[in-house]
Amino acid sequence: MKLTGAQIFFESLKKEGVEVIFGFPGGAVLDIYHEMARHNIRHILVRHEQGATHMADGYARASGRVGVCLVTSGPGATNTVTGIATANMDSVPIVVFTGQVPTPLIGDDAFQEVDIIGITRPCTKHSYLVRDVNDMARVIKEAFYLARTGRPGPVVVDLPKDVVQAFADFKYPKKVDLPGYRPTVEAHAGQIRKAYQLISKASTPVIFAGGGIIISESSDDLARLARLIHAPVTCSLMGLGCFPATMVDSKGLRRPNPLWLGMLGMHGSYQANMAISHADVIFAVGVRFDDRVTGKISTFAPKAKIVHVDIDPTSISKNVEVDVPIVGDCKNALQQMIQLAEKEPIQGLADARAPWLDLIAQWEKEHPLSYCDEKDVIKPQYVIEKIYEISGGDAIITTEVGQHQMWTAQFFKFDRPRTLLTSGGLGTMGYGFPAAIGAQVAFPDRLVIDIAGDGSIQMNIQELCTAVCNNIPVKVAIINNTYLGLPRQWQELFYEKDYTGSCLEGSPDFVKLAEAYGAVGLRAVRPEEVEPVLRKAFSIKSPVFMDFQVVPEENVYPIVPPGKCITEMLLA
Repeated sequence: MKLTGAQIFFESLKKEGVEVIFGFPGGAVLDIYHEMARHNIRHILVRHEQGATHMADGYARASGRVGVCLVTSGPGATNTVTGIATANMDSVPIVVFTGQVPTPLIGDDAFQEVDIIGITRPCTKHSYLVRDVNDMARVIKEAFYLARTGRPGPVVVDLPKDVVQAFADFKYPKKVDLPGYRPTVEAHAGQIRKAYQLISKASTPVIFAGGGIIISESSDDLARLARLIHAPVTCSLMGLGCFPATMVDSKGLRRPNPLWLGMLGMHGSYQANMAISHADVIFAVGVRFDDRVTGKISTFAPKAKIVHVDIDPTSISKNVEVDVPIVGDCKNALQQMIQLAEKEPIQGLADARAPWLDLIAQWEKEHPLSYCDEKDVIKPQYVIEKIYEISGGDAIITTEVGQHQMWTAQFFKFDRPRTLLTSGGLGTMGYGFPAAIGAQVAFPDRLVIDIAGDGSIQMNIQELCTAVCNNIPVKVAIINNTYLGLPRQWQELFYEKDYTGSCLEGSPDFVKLAEAYGAVGLRAVRPEEVEPVLRKAFSIKSPVFMDFQVVPEENVYPIVPPGKCITEMLLA
């Protein structure tokens, strides 16, 4: 029997192992929705298409699988653009299926027609307009392959209504044949040896790790290499969790990992920024050298020879010139480096690196991450510390974007990969809550917490209905300071305290709002109320909003002023 395009759509998704679709219907995709009940794939009805893309993104980041969303044409498609761009900047594998007007009407400005392929071309890994139903199975196969291989990213598949309704034989390809797409997985052995020789001779080496470690599932390899070569490790925001911030000692007690420097960059730790600036060799793995990391490029790591490993050759020497470029999968490169370190160990390396590690420890002692605690008001950093303490660090944390995001990066100790889901490259406010829903769908038995600001939570707050209707028990900790926190901090420090536009007058009562949606709302206004609120929220098997009313004008420190060297930190 021949199948319709809608039937081929679902048969293809089943071949890819898809278990859940985040979507919102409309005229152009009603044939697909009509077919949906006949297939054992869960559908999560969102309340806004941007929420669908962030849920697919959170699902993908937490699980390592490809996230899927389905929307209609026109405004349904354009509402996904921010989520697509978010996934693209952070290398997240999602496939976004958009409805389209019938092929004879394309280009005629038909009702709810947009050129979504043209609109999203700059922010996708690839995109397809399916004009023939006979191509649908092949296109879907290629879309998933492209999304998850090489440097992962979002793929858009645009489905005209007449193609979805047409009939064809279903034959799913066994393999993908894309002659122009051949990602280099195996790192060049000669370049690996050059890198190892540099590191072996270094006096002050630093490993700089990023999201590529998490994507390539190579966190254990990174930790093993760091121990073998006695090199400290710093991470980008996207890399947090790829190297354990803590470790269990011989007595079974958890303590800080002596090789962990903390996050690097604008809001990085003092010791991380100082170490990278005094390093003679930097071994960078799976990073982009983003401007938030480097500060003023001309002053970044002035003493260092730089080794850069990345599967995306366009990322190497794009922002920072490197001395040893290595194109390949991070896991492959790390495993080759480990083999060299075990086969050709450097005698006395631990003793040679001891003065360097002692200096780093001294920097940390002089300028630790800290804040002034007060008895009568809630400090936002205290809330983060309590979330870590009560959860035991065993939670999937999502964030929105702003001060709370940076405090989370600083004060929550991430020990495992895929436990921090945050918008790093694009900085998308409204990301964290739907991403938490996606992560909770992937792991229904895990504790999933969105740490949010009172500004950013309102950008996709309608998805509380999605969480309630599907009994998705995410917890949302709102750091409510009545401001758009980072804009206000910048205005205080760099714009003469002109707070135009950053004061959030008229924000809702978040407890009443949660209750209006059918969720649980809790509030803390004094420090002694923080722990009971968190414990109660974590015990409830339904969505919870926690409104933590914190001191309004707390700042994130350290901060590197824009355009400055990363050693020029404001510390308080």
